Amino acid sequence: MPSAVEAMIRKAVTPAILKIAEFNRTRAKVADAPHPFLTGPHTPMTEEKTLETLTVTGRIPAELNGRYLRIGPNPIAANPATHHWFTGDGMVHGVRIQDGKALWYKNRWLRSNAVSAQLGEPPAPGPRSPLFDTANTNVLAHAGKIYGLVEAGAYPVHLDDDLNTVAHDPFGGTLQNSFTAHPHLDPETGELHAICYKGDVQDTIWHIVVDKDGRVRREEPIRVQNGPLIHDCMITQNYVIILDLPVTFSMTRLLAGYGFPYVWNPKHKARVGLLPKDGRGADILWCHVDPCAVFHFANAYETDAGTVVIDLCAHDTMFASSKVGPDSNQCPFERWTIDIKTQHVSRAIIDAEAQEFPRPDERFIGKAYRYAFTTALVMEELFDHHADTRLFRHDLVEGTRQVQDFGPGRNPGEFVFVPRSNDAPEGDGWLMGFVINMTDDTTDYVILDAMDFEGAPVASVHIPHRVPPGFHGNWVAG
Repeated sequence: MPSAVEAMIRKAVTPAILKIAEFNRTRAKVADAPHPFLTGPHTPMTEEKTLETLTVTGRIPAELNGRYLRIGPNPIAANPATHHWFTGDGMVHGVRIQDGKALWYKNRWLRSNAVSAQLGEPPAPGPRSPLFDTANTNVLAHAGKIYGLVEAGAYPVHLDDDLNTVAHDPFGGTLQNSFTAHPHLDPETGELHAICYKGDVQDTIWHIVVDKDGRVRREEPIRVQNGPLIHDCMITQNYVIILDLPVTFSMTRLLAGYGFPYVWNPKHKARVGLLPKDGRGADILWCHVDPCAVFHFANAYETDAGTVVIDLCAHDTMFASSKVGPDSNQCPFERWTIDIKTQHVSRAIIDAEAQEFPRPDERFIGKAYRYAFTTALVMEELFDHHADTRLFRHDLVEGTRQVQDFGPGRNPGEFVFVPRSNDAPEGDGWLMGFVINMTDDTTDYVILDAMDFEGAPVASVHIPHRVPPGFHGNWVAG
């Protein structure tokens, strides 16, 4: 980990670098073409709504009692010259379900200092990271609290049951460094495991564990180089899986005024790390892998043969040319198998078609499993997961794929699996998410029967406006 002298120098230099970046941001020129993530389906919402009269098609399962929540960027005052999709102000959208009824839809900005100032409000309570205080990437519940999450520096944001910002909350002051957008719950212990990085630290990442009471019990430093972007991680029975891949921090991009300073770096060697769950950073088993970029895991598990199996969506490159959003040419669904003795990683394609946002039945995280659900991608200059009309259901035992196609002009985002009961068989439950209706600029909150994946939706709650494409969501039981 960094020495005290290194930490002192970083603390002194970082504010000056950020001031230079902000100055250059104000001088940047707006491109002639419309910004792809500020126009069309990505046009930000301009107000917060509460809708308590919602039309429903079909029947909402009476067993569902809770909130479907989904978060994403919704800039309140974006600079089109330097805006990147990943940096927009966070907005959470939610639908409250109980007794077979849709009680409400709500959307709320998470109160960063900038959002509060734009809305004419006092700043929200809680401490702030010196880097930024926007949370826009994931929303989940843990230890009785709902949190909006982001990676690279900002603290979690505690939300109440009505999606209002309570406070910026580094887990009751127990978090010393940054957090992530993708912690994973260990079904055996109830703890959250995360691999975390900070934008101003290029030589260290951290394995952070949040206990079942919502307090950080472990922040283990891990040495790296070049400041790799590590969006997701995964756990198995004994390991935390770390992807150190060739998307890394760019000081040049930051000083030019761009709020998202990460680029494809072919000089950075790609590797996969297996860290014992309670091991030291020096205990990691690093295994080299062919260069690629990965945002999301589906799952991982250990086998009796002494291998670790990892399922994920792998892009061929990322941020190689675009300054405004993700760019790649291929993104198949893959299975990586690591031989622990030889440290060899073999890659096999499960499904060559482009797809993203893999989700399993999360009761089986870290264990051998059967089903994974993904969202189809349209691979263009900038891929957009809301441009396709399909979801996929992979049966990894039978080696088959089913398709749910919502039809022309109906574009789904990530869908979340909710089990029918705590002890239901794997995959027996519902899938839920937002589907944008491009023909009339509205949105449906759709519930599918996961065991009748290709059948008609069980229920659709109609929202009379477009919910802009976002990132991740979860079901929060009532």
